[in-house]
Amino acid sequence: MSQLFLNRGAERRLKRGHLWIYSNEVDTKRSPLKGIEAGSQCEILDSRGTLLGTAFINPSQLICGRLISRGGALDDATISERLHTALRLRDRYFDFPGYRLVYGDSDGLPGLVVDRFGNYLVVQVSNWGMERLLGSVIDSLKALVEPKGILLRNDHQGRAVEMLPAVNEVVYGEVPEMAPFEENGVPLLAPVHSGQKTGWFYDHRDNRARLNQWVAGRRVLDLFSYAGGWGVQALASGAVDVTCVDASEQALEWCRANAAHNGVGERLHTRRGKALEVMKALVADGERFDVVVLDPPAFIKRRKDHKAGLGAYRHINELAMRLLAPDGLLVSASCSMHLGDDELLDCVRGAARHLERPASLLSSGSQGADHPVHPAIAETRYLKAHFVHLG
Repeated sequence: MSQLFLNRGAERRLKRGHLWIYSNEVDTKRSPLKGIEAGSQCEILDSRGTLLGTAFINPSQLICGRLISRGGALDDATISERLHTALRLRDRYFDFPGYRLVYGDSDGLPGLVVDRFGNYLVVQVSNWGMERLLGSVIDSLKALVEPKGILLRNDHQGRAVEMLPAVNEVVYGEVPEMAPFEENGVPLLAPVHSGQKTGWFYDHRDNRARLNQWVAGRRVLDLFSYAGGWGVQALASGAVDVTCVDASEQALEWCRANAAHNGVGERLHTRRGKALEVMKALVADGERFDVVVLDPPAFIKRRKDHKAGLGAYRHINELAMRLLAPDGLLVSASCSMHLGDDELLDCVRGAARHLERPASLLSSGSQGADHPVHPAIAETRYLKAHFVHLG
């Protein structure tokens, strides 16, 4: 196994528990990155030669190393052990086998995501190190949960960064186009073969459960609805009607399928179009809703987008408030890792102040227990949601 020495002082972050190594932290005169094959496992040493652990290495990336062990290599036995540990955590906190089974660094398996939909698994890999171990991962998953099928959804943008090939295929058994599962007691269908990411966004589970308590008898607007995670659960929880808005007609078809699956299709309305344009049209038509769910894609994907992204969040929150009836509830969410909870709340505050509407923060939420936050890696905590009452 090759050895990489770090510059003096560069080990401090790793000793505090972080797992990432940046290329400018490596002493390239002593241990050149050039020539190391992407996905190799290398020993990481501090400037004095003390072993810090073993890492996946990709010399072409800014984050050139991801620590996988404080000791030796990541092998078949270690992969199996860490998958067992991940499963025990989920079994402890979830009654139904529908969750994110593996959440990358937080489960000691950097570059690996596994979502479970009852008897079916969807696997995603985003770095060369885990790609080289994919066969072992699949074998361990088969032994661990005995699924009926495993789908490899390696057709996401993250793989392009590491120049990994795009793959979308069933690698074990059979996997239906729409995988049945359950969230917050509501039976649902996930478009695992052709939907976004793995087909579903489990991370907002707890936030949806919170909203479900407050929707009975209310009119709900679900913006950026995707397959109806918020809207259909609101209908199942007694909302009088729900309007789902998405730019994709396919996403709205999945909304309708999930509503029909729950026998609430007659109370679902759908509107296709870009959220901003639909919101402006609804404002012009004088529409008002008791609840507005604002769960957009990340507006701040990179640090340099921060200023423009803040403006976008404030603008869209103000539009959402214009659609809220008096004594309405706004759910303002963000999956932008580079946006803080306080910053999102400040966008809400600023929009409410501009409209001269009194605002009260009722609750705030983050990602669920199947997306555990690594205490040393702030980047593993990305999701936020504020529940705000508007007078």
